[in-house]
Amino acid sequence: MPKTASILGTAIAAAISALIVQGAAPANSEAIPNFAPDDSTSYVLDRAGRGIDDLLPPASGPGPITWDKAHPYVPNGGGRQSTYRVSDLSNPILQPWAREQMKKTNDEVLEGKAPFRARERCWPVGTPGFVIYSLVEPFYFYQTAKEVTIVNQGGPEVRRVHLNVPHSKNPKPSWYGESVGRYENGDTLVIDTIGVTDRTFIDNYRTPHTAQMHVVERWKIVEGGNALEVTMTVEDEGAFTTPWSATQRLRKAPKAPIMEIACNENSEDHLGQYSFPMPVTQKPDF
Repeated sequence: MPKTASILGTAIAAAISALIVQGAAPANSEAIPNFAPDDSTSYVLDRAGRGIDDLLPPASGPGPITWDKAHPYVPNGGGRQSTYRVSDLSNPILQPWAREQMKKTNDEVLEGKAPFRARERCWPVGTPGFVIYSLVEPFYFYQTAKEVTIVNQGGPEVRRVHLNVPHSKNPKPSWYGESVGRYENGDTLVIDTIGVTDRTFIDNYRTPHTAQMHVVERWKIVEGGNALEVTMTVEDEGAFTTPWSATQRLRKAPKAPIMEIACNENSEDHLGQYSFPMPVTQKPDF
C-alpha cells in the first residue's frame, strides 16, 4: 500500500479536526495573528523576482547552502534548459563529514544522475525544508487555542505546533520533530523545533544534519496580511561549524479549499533516473 495513503489520511484528519474547532481561541485573541481569516485562505511560495525555491541568505552573517557558481542552478520554466542543483561546498558552515557527503552527491549530478529530492519521491521533507520544498502547492493554517496545524497540499505535508508548552525531555526523532510555539507582537508565530530525524535533509541541496539539530522559525504576517515572512536560525554542532540563518517568503494565494493530492500514484519513474525508492507501508491505517 502506498505510504501516500497513510500520510494523506493524517493530513485530512488534521484539517477536518482543526476546522471543527477553529473558532476556539484564548480570551486575549486580539494579540493573536490570524493566519487564516477563512477556511480557504492559503499561501504559496513567493518566487517573484527570484524564480527559485531555495532558502535565501540573511542580510548578514552565516547563511544556507546555495549553488556552485561554476554550475548555476536553472529552475524549470523560463525558456531555459533546467538543471539539477550542484551545491557550493566552499560555504564554511559545513562540518568536514557533511561536505564530503555532499561532494558525492555533486559528483553524481555532474555525471548525469538525478539527485534525491524528498517531494519527488514522496518522502516527508522535514524541518526546516518544509517551507521551501513546494513550488506551487499551497500552505493552509488551522489555529486553535492549543495548537497550530500547518498543511502543505503537496504530499501532503503536515506540521503540528503545540502552543505555550515546553519541549519533552527526550522527544523521539520524527519527520518534522517536536515543535512548540508561541505568538509574538500580534503578528508572529515563533516555532521552536527539536527531535527531527537525521533521515531528512535541510534543503534541496541535500544538506545533511544530525538528530541534535535545533531550529527556531518566525512566521510573520507582512504586507497587510498579503504575505508571510519566514526567518529561521539553525543550530547543529554535529553538522555545522556555526549557527546560521535563512529567510523565505510566502504570498497569499487565491481562495480555494484544500484538495486531495496523491503523490505516489503521480510520481512514476518512467525514465528510470531515480535510484531512491518511494515509501511503502506494510499495513493499512484502518
